[in-house]
Amino acid sequence: MTTALESCHAAGAAFDAMAARYDETFTFSTVGRAQREVVWNHAARTFHSGDHILELNCGTGEDALFLAHRGIHVTACDASERMIYHAKARKDLEAPHASISFRVLPTEHVYELAGHQLCDGVFSNFSGLNCVADLRQVARTLSSLLHPGAKLLLCFSTRFCIWELFYYTARGNFRKAVRRWRGVSPVSFDNQSFFVYYPTIRALRKSFAPEFTLRSVTGIGISVPPSYLERWIGKHPRLLSAMMRFDKAVCDLPLFRNIGDHMLLLLEKC
Repeated sequence: MTTALESCHAAGAAFDAMAARYDETFTFSTVGRAQREVVWNHAARTFHSGDHILELNCGTGEDALFLAHRGIHVTACDASERMIYHAKARKDLEAPHASISFRVLPTEHVYELAGHQLCDGVFSNFSGLNCVADLRQVARTLSSLLHPGAKLLLCFSTRFCIWELFYYTARGNFRKAVRRWRGVSPVSFDNQSFFVYYPTIRALRKSFAPEFTLRSVTGIGISVPPSYLERWIGKHPRLLSAMMRFDKAVCDLPLFRNIGDHMLLLLEKC
């Protein structure tokens, strides 16, 4: 049964509306695969077989399935009841014996997991945490749920996306081209509105300190375009391959890691 919190969570309600088509429009898209491959490579090095990982904003379960196939136990949460419904259906179909527990739970209320087994790490992919206004409170709560030395692998939308700037400026929509620059922007999906926040690396380091230390930042989608250019880039596979090679070469450099569509942060509990 859906709680009052879940039914009124703005981002959860918005993703309820798009859950049925999310895999088609992003998960299985060319851009989605290219950007997710980078995250998965880092996840494979960060988390290990036998670990118990808490996944925030799990969506339709694509990343939970990836982790579970590597022998990792996953508690996967999302504010969207419909996303969790599709995630459970995918697990039943693709990996019925995988060690994944799905739960309808917004990140802001992850404290409800207190008293359960401590986790070995936290994973959140593709901007789910950009929907959270108070990351400081989330960081404090996560610290209480983790073993010392636990790793956090968190993927955020950046504040300055070079693709977004050029694309929307070329289309004469400068307001949308710089919408991230203010640090917060309203977003609407299927008549459901909520705010998306775009913290800088400095702000994120501050939000997660002193419980966590920032170990690395990796740029994602620097030359590989955002998902709204899927139709175009899908017609140019060789160009996409070249873009992926370029991103791999520059993704850890201070300038480039800040201007992609996303950035992947690795933090460690002190």
